[in-house]
Amino acid sequence: MIQATSTTLRRCAARACNGGSGSQALKQHAQRATFASGPLEKTAYHQMHVDMKGKMVPFAGYELPVLYEGEGGGVMNETLHCRAPGKASVFDVSHMGQIRWTGKDAADFIERCVVGDIKGLKAGEGRLTLITNANGGIVDDTVVTNAGDYIYMVVNGACKHGDMAHFKEQMADFKGDVHMDYMETQQLLALQGKGAPAALQSLMPDGVDVTKMLFMTGVDTTVAGIEGCRVTRCGYTGEDGYEVSVPYDSAVALAESFLGISGVEVAGLGARDALRLEAGLCLYGNDIDATTNPVEGSLAWTMGGPKGRRRLEQGFLGAEHFLTPEGKLKKQSRKRVGIFGMRAPARDGTEIFDAEGKTKIGTITSGTFSPCLKKPVAMGYVETAHAKNGTDVMLKIRNKMVPTAVTAMPFLETSYYKP
Repeated sequence: MIQATSTTLRRCAARACNGGSGSQALKQHAQRATFASGPLEKTAYHQMHVDMKGKMVPFAGYELPVLYEGEGGGVMNETLHCRAPGKASVFDVSHMGQIRWTGKDAADFIERCVVGDIKGLKAGEGRLTLITNANGGIVDDTVVTNAGDYIYMVVNGACKHGDMAHFKEQMADFKGDVHMDYMETQQLLALQGKGAPAALQSLMPDGVDVTKMLFMTGVDTTVAGIEGCRVTRCGYTGEDGYEVSVPYDSAVALAESFLGISGVEVAGLGARDALRLEAGLCLYGNDIDATTNPVEGSLAWTMGGPKGRRRLEQGFLGAEHFLTPEGKLKKQSRKRVGIFGMRAPARDGTEIFDAEGKTKIGTITSGTFSPCLKKPVAMGYVETAHAKNGTDVMLKIRNKMVPTAVTAMPFLETSYYKP
């Protein structure tokens, strides 16, 4: 199964280099995330993907489309469509884990597990945060939203069962009132792109204006007449957009409603990977993992709260490994950076050298050919002394030293909604 995943995605990556987008990071992630044995799970959209000529591959224990074959399909076309004015793309992200937290002490408990300010979230407000372990490593990245009478959490599909096991271990030592419910029957669609607000609004009931929702806020509502949905203005593409949680039995009806709107098309994992890398977003398992702490991952900004409360109070697992008792960031030996300027794509595992090409200073963790920039982009870790924006470095690509430079991310300006 793992070999089949590798072969399929390698072919997609090869095709992408000739007019699409490199999917090496996605391939490597799929190899690590796919279960070595046992049947693959299917989302509620599986038959729809097959009917629409989706190229199905194993990913995070599920069978999901890496791209769609036929006219208008392919990683390049799907990526460009998502960024086009007035257009929107639908991604099946139902492999992601959705968790419902209840109990009067739920926020207190979650703050023991994540670095972000959860108790300070207003009703409907959410934020990206990081789950850490006792060594300060990142167990997963997650979006946590105050849904009013419960807390809504979305975690990565390849990590969800491990995340929940981790939470249960922490709950065993927690004395407060907290309950965790895995929303196993809920599916999840991402509607991304500049045309997403108008498209989604056409399906909303009177009195619910999703076009004016702030970025990283959510609401329980009906969508296309379907009850039991939750809409969050967020995404993984750098574009404006939403994620819509929907009951399993109504999932296909929701997707059909989206796709019945002019300018809305399906997109697969390959385009999602290219879009997130252009936006400088991390892929868990490649760019961050249990051996990476938030500071070296350039994610210290996720430790927020009024007057830096979380950095000062701490109280989450592993804080002492990257924060001083006064809440200052400890110096790290390496840092995650963007890399731009090379002619050939630098894939996961490519070695980074200093400007003279003599000393290895780091490793690429994700790389692709950007469909929108028409040039390769990458991110990786370098020694902190070489992490300043504009620093010249060399990459060893196909046994040749290629000059390039450390570059600020995102590579493309993001289009998140800002009123």
